[in-house]
Amino acid sequence: MKILGIETSCDDTSVALLDEHEGVLENLVSSQIDLHDHFGGVVPELASRAHLVNLLPLIDVLLTRRSLNLADIDGVAVTRGPGLIGALLVGLSTAKAICWAAGKPLAAVHHIEGHMLANELTAPMELPAAVLVVSGGHTEVILVREIGLYERLGWTLDDAAGECYDKCAQFMGLPYPGGPAVDRVAEGGDPGRFTFPRPLHKDPRVIFSFSGLKTAVRLEVERLPRPLSEQDVADVCHALREAVTDVLTRRLFQAAQEQGVRAVYLAGGVAANSLLRTRTAELATKRGLHFVAPDRAYCTDNAAMIAQAGLCRFRVGYRDDLSVDSFARQPVTSWLPLP
Repeated sequence: MKILGIETSCDDTSVALLDEHEGVLENLVSSQIDLHDHFGGVVPELASRAHLVNLLPLIDVLLTRRSLNLADIDGVAVTRGPGLIGALLVGLSTAKAICWAAGKPLAAVHHIEGHMLANELTAPMELPAAVLVVSGGHTEVILVREIGLYERLGWTLDDAAGECYDKCAQFMGLPYPGGPAVDRVAEGGDPGRFTFPRPLHKDPRVIFSFSGLKTAVRLEVERLPRPLSEQDVADVCHALREAVTDVLTRRLFQAAQEQGVRAVYLAGGVAANSLLRTRTAELATKRGLHFVAPDRAYCTDNAAMIAQAGLCRFRVGYRDDLSVDSFARQPVTSWLPLP
């Protein structure tokens, strides 16, 4: 079974080809970083227009590389939401048109499910598991009982961790997106110079909040003499990364203990963060839990993860009607019936 994946939830246009037995054959991404860098963040209208320009040519490139046509594809998986509604509509409308024209089944995938199942592209997941989904738009912990059966255990009350990284990077003049820049610069930081708060440290719930941390970083940066030295920036980034990682791992392992799961996983763009991956591995080993870090290529938005989620649905005979619509916001929900 060969699945065409399409991902257009935000600012990256991505298409992929996944073979049930051979794995990911192609995973193409057309980045819009240069387009949005001037604005310090994604401009929704510009993102939608770029998807319109890039998506069909990218599909043509994928099919040409593999000497295939649409008749050779067994199904199409596409991101339905959440995300930027205009960007989502470009991908979903294109997927519907392909399915209608070629007579292929459609899987309309929740973006968060795609991120979680990206772990399946690295190694088969051990379930049940607690999955920390952390990116520029999402920070939540999901209980995956089995593929298709999900429960949201905790979420952020305000900003996502990735958004916190982006804004703090902007305070210090680092490039967009901020997460990779902070991670890179933090390696040269002095661990003893700054300490930032751990939001909701004493709250017993599996919840997150990063708006206060973002403010604390801004105030500290404003107190530093101008121009900021490279060491100043490195020291702030080191303390910021420590604070974010501490909060994320504490809540992930709290949820894992409360649910009695056998494994933990990371998902989303921030799952590529080096300290988060290292710290999670250390804590999982200490607690006797299974953990395999996802391939960095599948952490950020990509169509391979969407194709994987679609393949899981097609395997059990699940199909979406062509009347299915997109949505900007909606928690991940189960598509398998409860046992």
